[in-house]
Order: sequence, then structure tokens, then C-alpha cells
Amino acid sequence: MSNDLHICILIPAFNNGGTVGAVVERALATGLPVIVVNDGSTDGTAEILSRLPVTVVSYEKNRGKGHALKTGFRKATGLGYDYAVTIDADGQHFPEDIPTLLDHAEKDRLVVGSRNLNAEGMPSGNTFANRFSNFWFTLQTGERVPDTQSGFRIYSLGTLPPLWMVPSRYEAELLLLVLSAWKGVRIDSVPIRICYPEDRVSHFRPYADFARISVLNVILCLLAVVYGYPRLLMRKIVKR
Repeated sequence: MSNDLHICILIPAFNNGGTVGAVVERALATGLPVIVVNDGSTDGTAEILSRLPVTVVSYEKNRGKGHALKTGFRKATGLGYDYAVTIDADGQHFPEDIPTLLDHAEKDRLVVGSRNLNAEGMPSGNTFANRFSNFWFTLQTGERVPDTQSGFRIYSLGTLPPLWMVPSRYEAELLLLVLSAWKGVRIDSVPIRICYPEDRVSHFRPYADFARISVLNVILCLLAVVYGYPRLLMRKIVKR
């Protein structure tokens, strides 16, 4: 695959020793360079990564997916990449779908891989949480994205919101979407395949993470009134 767009694949990993090796190998098969952020794993993840031709950023203490993404974005920017494709290390995403998303990659655009929430095998909790998140996102931005919780995305690194504003835990990906929409970044959704392997490890904590996301949504709704909506309205007026 040609890398004229200066794209890398970014994989945050935490205790994904059972799946990360295969995920990385399939990602490498696309021909794109791979960066893996080892988010304080205590299993065999570090050893597996040491045997693979990838750039690895590691730290001892687990700090959350948001922190891993921010660390990866900074590393990718420092290495001169303009775009980062993010996929999860648990094996749910198909790296083979990356070329489909790349067809939509442009500056000032965020591409989101959209899962079929009605697919067989889709955990019911995921479906509810995603629809809940989609509702709040539309309320906060006026836009519709069918899968706001998908971690399979292409970020234009030059148009990322200030990373100091992004939290370190699971809710980071939602905030990245909202801030990008308020900034005027176009968000494209592209259908992707999904798989939930038996040895998949999920670090989503239903009560703690759901509570944090709920609090964030309330804050974002308040900010939408005083900041988000006025910016969106002004942008529409200027376009006229």
C-alpha cells in the first residue's frame, strides 16, 4: 500500500497478549508502519511486541486508553506522520478494512469505521451504550454519526483538538469526536466488519466508565450552548 499521505497505524494495548500479536501482524500486512502504545501491560504483551518490527512506546503504570491515544498521537507527529489509523488490540477490528477507510482520508476530516450494531454476536451492552452515546453526540453537535464509540478511525493529526483537553480514560474518543465537530472537522462514517473473538479482553468498566461518560455528556451539553452551537452557527453564516 502506498504511503503518500504519511499514514501510520496506531494501536493502544493493555494486557492483550492473547490477540495483539495477530493484530499487529495483520496491520503490518497492509504495508503501513505501526506504532503500539503498551499502556502498562502486566501480561506478555511487551514480550510479544519486542519480537515485531513496530515502534513501541511503553510505560509501567496503566493510564487509560485516552492517555495511550494521546501518547501515540504525539509519537506519530514527532515521527512526521500526517494521519493515524487507530485500531484496537483486542482483535475486534479487521486491519484489512483500512484501505476502505483510507479512501476517505483528507485534511480536516475524521473517518470513523461504523459497526453494524444489529450484527449477530454484537454484545447487547455495546449496542445500548453506543445508541446512548449517539443520542448525546447529536444533541451536542447537531450531527449524526452511527457509531460514536468505534475505535477504528483515521485522525488527521494536524486538525486534532488540543490534547490537554482530552481525558485519559475511555471517554476520550467521544470527546475527540465532539471537539472535532465543533472545530468544523468533517466526520465521515464508513461501514466496517467486526469480530468478537473468544480470547478478546475488554477493559470497559460498565459502571465506572458509564458514569464518567454520563458526567462528560452533561458537561458537553452545557458547553454546547455557550460554545459549540455558536461556533457551528457562525460557520454556517460565513459559508453563505
